[in-house]
Amino acid sequence: MDIFGVLTMIGGLALFLYGMNTMGDGLVMLSGGKLEKILEKLTKKRIMALLLGAFVTAVIQSSSATTVMVVGFVNSGIMKLTQAVGIIMGANIGTTITSWILSLTGISGGNVFVNLLKPSSFSPILAAIGIVCIMTSKNGEKKKIVGNILLGFAILMFGMETMSGAVEPLKDNKAFTGMLTAFSNPLLGMAAGAVLTAVIQSSSASVGILQALCMSGAITYGTAIPIIMGQNSGTCVTALISAIGASKNAKRAAFIHLYFNLIGTIIFMIGFYSINSVMHFTFLTDSAGAAGIAVIHSLFNIGCAIILFPFANQLVKLATFTVRNHKDNENDLVRPAELAALDERFLDTPSYAIRLCKKAVVKMSEHTNEAILLALDLQAKYSDEKVEEVIKLEQLVDEYEDKIGTYLVKLASKDLGKDDSHEMSILLHSISDFERMSDHAINIAESFKKKNDENIDFSFQAIEELKFLGVAVKNIMKLTLNTFSSRDTKIAVNVEPLEEVIDDLVMEMKQRHIDRLKQGECSMEAGILLEDILTNYERVSDHCSNIAAALIEIESDELDMHEYVDVKVKGSDPYFRKEYIRLKQIYMLPELDEVS
Repeated sequence: MDIFGVLTMIGGLALFLYGMNTMGDGLVMLSGGKLEKILEKLTKKRIMALLLGAFVTAVIQSSSATTVMVVGFVNSGIMKLTQAVGIIMGANIGTTITSWILSLTGISGGNVFVNLLKPSSFSPILAAIGIVCIMTSKNGEKKKIVGNILLGFAILMFGMETMSGAVEPLKDNKAFTGMLTAFSNPLLGMAAGAVLTAVIQSSSASVGILQALCMSGAITYGTAIPIIMGQNSGTCVTALISAIGASKNAKRAAFIHLYFNLIGTIIFMIGFYSINSVMHFTFLTDSAGAAGIAVIHSLFNIGCAIILFPFANQLVKLATFTVRNHKDNENDLVRPAELAALDERFLDTPSYAIRLCKKAVVKMSEHTNEAILLALDLQAKYSDEKVEEVIKLEQLVDEYEDKIGTYLVKLASKDLGKDDSHEMSILLHSISDFERMSDHAINIAESFKKKNDENIDFSFQAIEELKFLGVAVKNIMKLTLNTFSSRDTKIAVNVEPLEEVIDDLVMEMKQRHIDRLKQGECSMEAGILLEDILTNYERVSDHCSNIAAALIEIESDELDMHEYVDVKVKGSDPYFRKEYIRLKQIYMLPELDEVS
């Protein structure tokens, strides 16, 4: 092989790896987080976990990605270690699908239908369809994702064909065949396969490279088998790297993956070569083909799963023994489950990461709502314990905002679909508003604390009006939380009219308070305190409006936030005016003579 042949082989390898990566990323995006959700929910039965692990890996074409996903699940507490074992075993079976797809390159024959099965025949068609899909769609659309998958597959197959063509002349090269003969030594072959897979971090890709080299006819089954064994061990490197800095259980999940492959390899190698020493398998000297590699790869992984499945609990114990508990366990620091779930390993599966963020923000909104309700209830019955609880909730909400905000910033750099981009925008808009509402809960609680500590009395009229306004604030909070969790713009449009009514109530209450001051019915200290409370009530409703308006702007193409506010001010929107008038009649302050 001359220098140009080497360059052709390197180019083919580059296209092969790029195509596999592009296709894999596209398949992950197309799944939209559904596969991860299935794994998360349906892993109670170990046999089901094994089947699901195989299915998910077959879909996303990467056992490494599935195993890293499992490490993330275990690290975040979503999945137990005993549940992870089945998925890891299944992932090894699912990854064999790739080798069968790549084995299509070895198809040959004169029949036109047989030739149509060759990738070189149908890949150009898939590439053409893929590029049309990409060029005629916008970023994030499913059509573009499908185009990337088709184009990635075509590039993958073209790279495979290019590598195969480049190495074909090597079958007559004695130096090359002599080097490959050395890998017939089981230990050397395993080491070579493990190193190759560890470097490119994909057993599917390394098996594909081996299948391409088989096209030269210089690789025998005696050489291929040890390399395949090593490839299964080398793929564990990705999970081990992913477990660095993770919880002890996450590290144990990575070691389960390692031990499963190592023990399976040892059992196979000892058993196979022991039998070979007696029976002397003649096929070991035959040239290996792409389909033969796929068969061996499948038989090994399925066999390992069958043999080690009954010993899953022992694998867990072995991993637990390897990564032992200590008194200074880092897991002593307990984080909220929703925040613990925001593992950086899920950033490579953006749709699922977005789903986890939404779940965390929903929980954050519930804590904010709880803080607001506690603060409002201090008017009727003051309690220092309630004030302390409001402070703790506000600190918890701050923690949610910090963690979620940081995670979303990292997620923003990923390739997101249209729906995921919309969801991210809503979440980014909402977390700051929920956090600010918890701040106002603190302000309200501190105002009532000052009223209690300094024995400041409100007039009977002010107390009754404040109770009335509190009901409206509670209702707008409830409406906003329903809007946020359901993403229903039909509910969202009801928030703005109520916010406008609350603004009117606050203005009227302030005017009434000024009148009471003039008549000497209220002290100056009470007036200043009441002003602070009213301002915070109003600000809470303003943030509710922000969340609803952001949802309308992002979810609906018919209306944006600024236009919606303009419509409200001009009073030209029929639904807004009708709802505003209805709510105005419901939330009408009692007449002065009714509370005197």
